[in-house]
Amino acid sequence: MLSVVADVGGTNIRLGVLDIVSGEISKVREYPCVQFITLDAALAQYFVTLSDPVSHLCIGIACQVEHDLVQMTNLNWKFSKQALQQKLSLKTLHVINDYTAISLAVPFVDDKQKIKIGSGTEVEEGVKAVFGPGTGLGVSHLLKHSGKWISLDGEGGHTSFAPNTSQQADVLLLLQGQFGHVSNERLMSGQGLVNIYHALCRLAGKQPEYFEASQISEAALNKECALATQTLNMFCEVLGSFAGNLAMSLDCKGGVYIAGGIIPRFIDFFQNSDFRTFFEAKGRMSSYLTGIPTFLIVHPNPGLLGASVYLQQELA
Repeated sequence: MLSVVADVGGTNIRLGVLDIVSGEISKVREYPCVQFITLDAALAQYFVTLSDPVSHLCIGIACQVEHDLVQMTNLNWKFSKQALQQKLSLKTLHVINDYTAISLAVPFVDDKQKIKIGSGTEVEEGVKAVFGPGTGLGVSHLLKHSGKWISLDGEGGHTSFAPNTSQQADVLLLLQGQFGHVSNERLMSGQGLVNIYHALCRLAGKQPEYFEASQISEAALNKECALATQTLNMFCEVLGSFAGNLAMSLDCKGGVYIAGGIIPRFIDFFQNSDFRTFFEAKGRMSSYLTGIPTFLIVHPNPGLLGASVYLQQELA
């Protein structure tokens, strides 16, 4: 009987088979979510590729998971945990938030799978913050208690955006006219890049040339568009301010970790950006933040790794 872990985002679903004894994950596959009408259809597609039946399944998914009915925020998928377990004939089913999974991966990511940004020294078992822009903006905190890593769930991506420059304030006013409440996710996500760029175009009195995040980042990296470059700069700035807020909220001496699929596309730009400057720019608390390290996770599948950590702890 097999144990399977799954990482379900707004764009892709990744799956793998977990060896409970060694902790190794094999038979990793990735599917675009748009290929399937439901989650169970995607799981069934993967299960038929395996030689043995699946007994245990842990799913990390990008939405709230407290109730039996799980409904994704950025994808039209919903399911009942109880019905899914029965349909797939599972002995155990664990459904956790995707950033619960990603945060649980952090203590097990080695030095080759993370890039340090700026100064600071990590306290090994100190509280850690984990967040990442992707289809949405996931946020979690991680602490160790009685020898076990515990992830603190939340919806930090939907907290209110606070500007720290006059240009950011101008962008906020435009986005308030469009959305009403402007969450951090409205700027720190794939769509957030588009929102910032279109707002900067309006402020400059120009028509936007790009309508996808990948187009904007590409134009910025290739120095083809000054507004695209401004967009990427602001994106890094607001990420830094947000990361600093997370660090102070729970005294994250264990560091702040950035995940998600966006920043690894422009690592050099990010390392040379004002991310760390805005991270530390907290007035009287700047010296406090100077000592807290920030890292970019470059592990290929942190969601799967974290789901495996969760499943191993539960089955143990």
